[in-house]
Amino acid sequence: MTGTARPAMGRRRHRGGGPRAGTIAAFLTPFFVPFALFYLLPVGYAIWQSTQVVRRTGGQYGDSYTAFGGFEQYVKAFQDNEFLASIGRIALFGIVQVPVMLFLALVMALLLDTPLLKGKAFFRIAAFMPYAVPGVIAAIMWSFLYSPQLSPVVDLLQKLGFHPDFLGPGAVLWSAANVSTWLWTGYNMLIMFSALQSIPQEHYEAAKIDGASNWSIAWKIKVPIIAPSIVLTTVFSIIGTLQLYAEPAVLRQISSNISSTFTPNMLAYAVASGNNYQQAAAVSVIIAAITFVLSFGFMKLTSKRAGL
Repeated sequence: MTGTARPAMGRRRHRGGGPRAGTIAAFLTPFFVPFALFYLLPVGYAIWQSTQVVRRTGGQYGDSYTAFGGFEQYVKAFQDNEFLASIGRIALFGIVQVPVMLFLALVMALLLDTPLLKGKAFFRIAAFMPYAVPGVIAAIMWSFLYSPQLSPVVDLLQKLGFHPDFLGPGAVLWSAANVSTWLWTGYNMLIMFSALQSIPQEHYEAAKIDGASNWSIAWKIKVPIIAPSIVLTTVFSIIGTLQLYAEPAVLRQISSNISSTFTPNMLAYAVASGNNYQQAAAVSVIIAAITFVLSFGFMKLTSKRAGL
């Protein structure tokens, strides 16, 4: 009896042990099908489209046809001065705007986390409120504040003897940066504040017993602990910077100092509007590659230090 029962128990364990392949597929399919249709397929199509070129038979007025051109569209992109200028412009934008925005977000998160501040709920909602405004609406609102003919702010400054030109050639990039900073500081602040809320209070109590001030606790305990959140918000900001479109596109309606190729995304849209889809695809792939390299490279450089 005992010898015959053991194999049966072993078979039952074998049949019941471990998830079946069909069950795994059933759980993963709802994710992988949309992922393949709406991410992998468009990316693959863009890469394929970027390798195509339009040829003509019989001279300029001959029939056109599409052929494989390899990296020809990419070479054209890097030979385009407007594309290179847009990359340089967005790099300058990111080098200045991202650190300023994240520093403001960090300071706001630390202030909201201190026990000395009253009315935390109000200030938290007030800081996060700009993120609830759609980017296009925010850009329209700020364009009204920048306009020399309409802005009460400009009018007040002119009465005080100042003559700002927020839409001038030297200031329009930073006007767009101001809109982005206003929009996204509260969002990044909330991520950092959530990380601060997860820190055990014992850390602070031990530091206070050792005589640490609130300033020391903030910069020597809180900031190092939430370093992974700071890295995460930085990666999000890098990605968002290279995707910049709405703010300068709206400001372009009231400023002649913003061209249709002001940012790489605007240039890709302008090229696609001219029915040069292959060149637009190449520009888009280059933007995606730069985004991946910068964000992944930043994470690799900071992962050990931030404890990721």
